[in-house]
Amino acid sequence: MPTSAALDVVAKNLNLKFFEVPTGWKFFGNLMDAGLCSICGEESFGTGSDHIREKDGIWAVLAWLSILAFKNKENLNGDKLVTVEDIVRQHWAIYGRHYYTRYDYENVDAGAAKDLMAYLVKLQSSLDEINSSVKGARSDVSNVVNADEFEYKDPVDGSVSKHQGIRFLFEDGSRLVFRLSGTGSEGATIRLYIEQYEKDSSKTGRDSQEALAPLVEVALKLSKMLDFTGRSAPTVIT
Repeated sequence: MPTSAALDVVAKNLNLKFFEVPTGWKFFGNLMDAGLCSICGEESFGTGSDHIREKDGIWAVLAWLSILAFKNKENLNGDKLVTVEDIVRQHWAIYGRHYYTRYDYENVDAGAAKDLMAYLVKLQSSLDEINSSVKGARSDVSNVVNADEFEYKDPVDGSVSKHQGIRFLFEDGSRLVFRLSGTGSEGATIRLYIEQYEKDSSKTGRDSQEALAPLVEVALKLSKMLDFTGRSAPTVIT
């Protein structure tokens, strides 16, 4: 679920079945064992197919080489070869670009982290209040049209996984996702996923952090990250 929604856009456009699952490779395994899924990926760049029940970096490299070979099958006689960048830019021209980043706040006081998440869940009861906060932070950011706590029902065994991430879904296809990861002796990690969708082809070549800046500002003010955690910056940005 926290992975970029770029795959969702492609699958819908091509009328392909796809599944949005919680974080954890085991959810892919059930789908693959049932013959429902043959390719999968996660936001930390792990990718794989149904030949194994784990991410496979070698397979991912071979998959890209296969794509490059197919794209260049008419260019092997000295013509300019199609590059990975060419393929990516062509993808953006057709499907738009999903600017994406993850902010990790590590070793946050566990109580403060839980309070922040509880605050976000409570905030989700009023879209008007959410959008008032959004516009108060940045008037150039789209309205939130749906806010929920992600829940997954496994289509294979019927099991239900609750509290898998707090989501704010915007009218223009952008998203904010907040997840709590671990509450060990050294505190908790808050993961904030920020995704700005851009369909305008004249704006798909921007620097990621520049394109994401307005939504980052909204995310930090909406969540009151500084107030709850005392952190003015994340530990890690990816």
